[in-house]
Amino acid sequence: MECFVCGSNAVAGTTTDVTDLGDFLIVVRNVPCLECTECLEVIYTGDVITRLEGIEDEVTESMKISPKVAEDISVHDYNKIVA
Repeated sequence: MECFVCGSNAVAGTTTDVTDLGDFLIVVRNVPCLECTECLEVIYTGDVITRLEGIEDEVTESMKISPKVAEDISVHDYNKIVA
């Protein structure tokens, strides 16, 4: 695949996605992506974006249910969640 930013080759790999929701961070490790070999731009497929949004929704909902036991950082492994 071609990088949308610089036009170089993008290859399959994994990355760590961090979402800052203001009061806390959601960290998802081992997220499948395409990464540019030149500019290192990370590209997600639509399916991966949908799953990341679902993870964000689940964590946000759990924060509403149990805000007193919530941490400032919530760390997840993508492979364990989607398996």
